[in-house]
Amino acid sequence: MTSSSDPLGHRFADAALLEQALTHRSAGRPNNERLEFLGDALLNLIVAEYIYEHYPKASEGEMTRLRAALVSGAALAELAREEAVGDLIRLGAGELKTGGFRRESILADTLEALVAAIYLDAGWTVCRQLMRELFASRVAEAEGRVAKDPKTRLQELLQAKGFVLPIYELISTSGDDHSKMFEVSCVIEPFGLMARGHGSSRRAAEQSAAEQVFDQAQAAIAARRKAHKA
Repeated sequence: MTSSSDPLGHRFADAALLEQALTHRSAGRPNNERLEFLGDALLNLIVAEYIYEHYPKASEGEMTRLRAALVSGAALAELAREEAVGDLIRLGAGELKTGGFRRESILADTLEALVAAIYLDAGWTVCRQLMRELFASRVAEAEGRVAKDPKTRLQELLQAKGFVLPIYELISTSGDDHSKMFEVSCVIEPFGLMARGHGSSRRAAEQSAAEQVFDQAQAAIAARRKAHKA
């Protein structure tokens, strides 16, 4: 847990840099706004690298969703609370009266500022290692918290109930080479269901069609199960 002498597990050599990282703009200058900017970029890179290593089979879209979940304002504020960062923040009188040290945005911004300050104080290797340690369990657990794409959800729904997989067929393409649009159908034969999706790539059109037919498939499966029980 964070303490005044080693926030996020780092002992600062530059006390002035630490003070700046913990100073909200309401408390005057120098404050941590510029450090927030740098810390945001560092966290995105470090977490993206970790996800890339930890989930070698994840698609670009899956990795993007994982990163967004891990470095969202809410996620960073939760981490800041666990590390007791709120106890260290320097706030102006107005923010103190309104409980600014508990505010999600202030907690998340201060955490980002601390990341940047660690990087400036000790360098890339130390900063990267500390962040990987802080995010290790979160990266390991994140996959189950992130919504799967529509095609995967539809496939898993049908497989779980013992039905054949959907059939995707390209219906048409239109537009110039640099701005093509695709139309794709998604057919679920056991229920006679069909939906059409459009997108700037065939994959995007398939995702759109799967999303449209998912609720219908779920309802059809429930109706069939109910009929069998009757």
